[in-house]
Amino acid sequence: MKKIAILGSSGGNLYNLGGKDPYKLLGEIKLQCQAANIEVGGIVFIGANASMDAVTKETTAALYTLSEGEITASETDKLVKINEQALEADAALAKAIDEGEIDALVVMSADPAKVNKRSIEAAARKKLPIAGTGGTSMATIQSMGGNVIAASGTTGTTNRTRAVAALTAIAKHFKIKYMPIIGSSSGGSVQEGSVWKRISFRGIMMASLPGFIAMALILAISKIPGLSALEEVFNLLIAGIPVVIAAIAARQVSGLDEVGVVAGVVAGLLSTAGGLIGGLVGGVIAGLLAYYFIKLCLRLRFPATTANIVSGGVSGLVAGLFVYFLISPAALWLGNGIASVIQAIIDFSPVLAGIVAGVLIWPAIIGGVYHAAILPIVMLEMSQKGMSFLGAIDMTGLVMVSAGITLANIVYPRNRADRAIALPGFVINTVFGTFVEAAYPFMFSDKLVFAGALVSGAVSGAFVGLFGVEGIAYVPAFSAPFMSNSPWGFLASMLIAAACAFLFTLLANKISRRKVEREHAN
Repeated sequence: MKKIAILGSSGGNLYNLGGKDPYKLLGEIKLQCQAANIEVGGIVFIGANASMDAVTKETTAALYTLSEGEITASETDKLVKINEQALEADAALAKAIDEGEIDALVVMSADPAKVNKRSIEAAARKKLPIAGTGGTSMATIQSMGGNVIAASGTTGTTNRTRAVAALTAIAKHFKIKYMPIIGSSSGGSVQEGSVWKRISFRGIMMASLPGFIAMALILAISKIPGLSALEEVFNLLIAGIPVVIAAIAARQVSGLDEVGVVAGVVAGLLSTAGGLIGGLVGGVIAGLLAYYFIKLCLRLRFPATTANIVSGGVSGLVAGLFVYFLISPAALWLGNGIASVIQAIIDFSPVLAGIVAGVLIWPAIIGGVYHAAILPIVMLEMSQKGMSFLGAIDMTGLVMVSAGITLANIVYPRNRADRAIALPGFVINTVFGTFVEAAYPFMFSDKLVFAGALVSGAVSGAFVGLFGVEGIAYVPAFSAPFMSNSPWGFLASMLIAAACAFLFTLLANKISRRKVEREHAN
């Protein structure tokens, strides 16, 4: 197994591009080393509390080294004293290089003229491959006879792209198979071969939800007398929804953090004419292009800065132009078509539509269909008018029904343990408008409670249809009515849902208690 050493500092420009968090910066390189089956054999890295471009006598820093395979930091001290410690660590590293224990160097904003001089000179003598960033320091290393195989400035790079660029060059030099870890899926790291698996419409929609909530909040505030000027802000937010969707999509698909966000924003700005669907398509394409573009650039040994510009800017531009000229009309037609179908169903019989939606929404969320199908439709409706019929059903049929079930188990539980389980669920449902899963333990353990949830959803849905309510969930229950087109109608529907679920659960708990009492009596 090859071993590398990491040299450098939090730097000047680097400080604002990931250098201020040395653990994350160094950890990213270590992660990529694992993907290449390369071991980190040494670290001499100075992490200052400010940019090295503005060093003073009061600047403090810490020395980051490797101890038993783990990244460790010294006590924070004045930079001048940390530099002295670094000189000693650098001398030890130079000795390891001379003895053949290190095979390559990864360098970031190093000080080859002083602090890192010995290790750089040793690497030059051994002709070790050196990859890194920092225009001035890399040029100095080359002038010292260093075998620089990949060099770049720091501008435009990220922790991930710097690490991938360095390891790509080193792996190619040693002819080692290397599949970069450049994304994550369900919280775990994934390698390049699974980029298509990162296209998760559910994940994109869930991550974009705060933007829709902000839009709905502005719409509600704009209805307050004297604040009608905020309607223009609301219109601006609606126009920007495709940009939000595209940025989230490109970031998740590309796995390139800030680079993916830039690609998504550029694509999203050009995809606004296609609405939510246009932004989604543009963001996914931008993410895929960003991923493949950076691979190509690094394979061609482009500097990391150039690779970032191509993958972030060019991929967003290409994807955005593709959507702008070819996809937007179809995407807008499809989005309007879906909205029109929903509206036609509601117009045919709003009460019946509410009943059906109220009954089906619990099986949908339990079966995993809600986030994949219903939530995107809610967000599509919201992207056009700021509120949603299905969003109102979400609040009444799920959130308030769950609140009613948990409240009943606080007031009259089957046993003491149920009260402890129900209390936090009730609070979260009413205060935050989410965590409907709090009702699951009671629904799954009693068929009457489950049936009551379905009936309550249907009844509340009927009233949503009757009052013609359009609203949103994922907000505090007390504020939801004000974020709808019919505050009093929404409030009545919410209270009916909670009361109905409360009574059903209360009845079920009484029956359950009596059954237990009879069993004990016998």
